[in-house]
Amino acid sequence: MNSFGRNFRVSVFGESHGEAIGVVVDGVKAGIPICEEDFLEDISRRKSGSKGTTPRIEADEPEILSGVFEGHTTGAPIAIIFRNTNTRSSDYEALKDIPRPGHADYTASVKWNGFNDPRGGGHFSGRLTLPLVAAGVIAKKQSGFSFKADLVEVGGEADKDKWPAMLKETAREGDSLGGVVECQVEGVPAGLGEPFFDSVESLISHAVFSIPGVRGVEFGDGFAASRMKGSEHNDCFPLTRNGAGGVNGGITNGAPIVFRVAFKPTSSIAKTQRTLNIKTGEVADLQIRGRHDTCFALRTPVIVEAVAAIVLAGLR
Repeated sequence: MNSFGRNFRVSVFGESHGEAIGVVVDGVKAGIPICEEDFLEDISRRKSGSKGTTPRIEADEPEILSGVFEGHTTGAPIAIIFRNTNTRSSDYEALKDIPRPGHADYTASVKWNGFNDPRGGGHFSGRLTLPLVAAGVIAKKQSGFSFKADLVEVGGEADKDKWPAMLKETAREGDSLGGVVECQVEGVPAGLGEPFFDSVESLISHAVFSIPGVRGVEFGDGFAASRMKGSEHNDCFPLTRNGAGGVNGGITNGAPIVFRVAFKPTSSIAKTQRTLNIKTGEVADLQIRGRHDTCFALRTPVIVEAVAAIVLAGLR
């Protein structure tokens, strides 16, 4: 499905090279001040154009279609669209029969019997994270919490001074890099969330994995906790450390929520790869055309903030 949440519900729609993409947000409280300008800061953080990102530049101008009147939310569903204007659909003509390694081209074709839109990845494109960012702007306003995400690792390297050279060399090789984003949410009171299936970690992880390219999520000490002793990992009260990432038993404990997200290297690379021509059944070489990020993770911190805000807005 293309919807997430119950009390605060987000539904995304559109394709990378279609007329427009967008989002419908339901469960928004009435009276929240909002206008198109409120979205621009977070949208700019996701934009492409800087070193290591795709040269595809879109205006990304939000158009609010419903749910806002005289500068305030009405309580009705908010619909927002973004027009697609800078597309090169011819770059994707061959992909209907020759799926790209690491992409959803093959699985989407199987699921929808070849009727899916393959241009630019269609509904599976990273471009669909733009509506998530828009929903996140509304969610941040409704939750009232403070969200801060940063890229902390690129290609296994934590030293940010080394990233420009790594990105340049990787692009020259026709390859790509992954990265790790860390997110902190402050101002969260104790007592939010439920045990087991609706735990705060479960809900955030569910939403985070809606972001294309995510390969892992960890909270607090994360996987490092498996190498600790209980005396090292336990957060004693009053809290002096945050190994649990702000959650105990699926319920917030009043400390900041801290989690990290691992992004895979961008799947579309210029290097020649082997793939299957599903029309002929023969193995073929594929060199992907089009405009792609050397490291998509560079643009993801604001997206991670957005999905965390969407979850927490639904728990208020």
